Amino acid sequence: SSFFICCFFLPLCSVDGWKKRWVQSKHQPDYGQFQLSAGKFYGHVEKDKGPDICGFGNNIVQVILQYQGKYHANNKTIKCRIDKDTHLYTLIIHPNATYAVKIDNEQVTAGELEEDWAFLPPRKIKDPYARKPRKWDERLQIEDPEDKKPEDWEDFEFIPDPEAKKPDDWNEAIDGEWEGPLIPNLKYKGQWKPRIIDNPSYQGEWIHPEIDNPEYKPDPTLGHYYNISVLGLDLWQVKSGSIFDNFLLTNDEEFAEEVGNKTWGVRKDVEKQWRELYEEMEKRRQEEEAKKKKEKEKEREDDIWGLYTEEDEEDEGEVEEEPEDDRQTQDDSERAFPGRNAAAHVDQKDEL
Repeated sequence: SSFFICCFFLPLCSVDGWKKRWVQSKHQPDYGQFQLSAGKFYGHVEKDKGPDICGFGNNIVQVILQYQGKYHANNKTIKCRIDKDTHLYTLIIHPNATYAVKIDNEQVTAGELEEDWAFLPPRKIKDPYARKPRKWDERLQIEDPEDKKPEDWEDFEFIPDPEAKKPDDWNEAIDGEWEGPLIPNLKYKGQWKPRIIDNPSYQGEWIHPEIDNPEYKPDPTLGHYYNISVLGLDLWQVKSGSIFDNFLLTNDEEFAEEVGNKTWGVRKDVEKQWRELYEEMEKRRQEEEAKKKKEKEKEREDDIWGLYTEEDEEDEGEVEEEPEDDRQTQDDSERAFPGRNAAAHVDQKDEL
């Protein structure tokens, strides 16, 4: 027997004619379009390019597969990485209708397609003719029927004042029946309740019996997809800045892992170091600005002679703009969506 290895690698790096390979959707053009960008934190400007699109997704990974003309999302929760670093996402579908999902070349979940997607009717259904018996006891604990309230138990919080006397001039015909004032009951013990004991008749939670679903029929072609020749990005996001690059389609799992290590693997540490350095510099800049602002406020408070002028306040409001990388400035000018989706950038780079 022979084994044929198929591979389609679509790197978005060093590709001057990427616009000829990718088709921008013309449906609702106000939603914007993607551009090439190295991102703010990159390891190599020429090798770290990808379509820069809007927004940051949810904190779950959705794997949506098509079956008989309908799209089905996975019903098992897969947590994604929520940070600003690049991550490598891998989906593996085996011929025996099993699957696995990897993030950063580490498996995060696996299972059967039939179990984790609603492609087919369930194998089992609840028996429509089964009914819970009327005397079925699901109470785990009950009140002790033999526990009795003590005779001297005081459960009245207030009692009539025994020393109160009806006024001599009280006329019941005019004033109504006289009732003495209430005082706190010093012997009050609270509302009495019988003690709780384990139910000796407890039968457990009644489970509805199941039967084979007559509408269920196994399909050996689950997860079989033929003639895959197009890669498309269908994204719904609310912020610009997500970056995707290096798409690989292959039937060689080891080769896929190797490519991931040679692309994402060699850049992730450099990217993380750059981001941490940038965040530290940004933190210092903000602290310095806050310090200067505090000093200005102190000057105004101490200015008892009125020497602090409006020009000083105007100078205080002017903030020197931080110079940007010409390369990044050009990319960012095309990054935000026009119209309703123009928003701040989120530097989230994902690799599929």
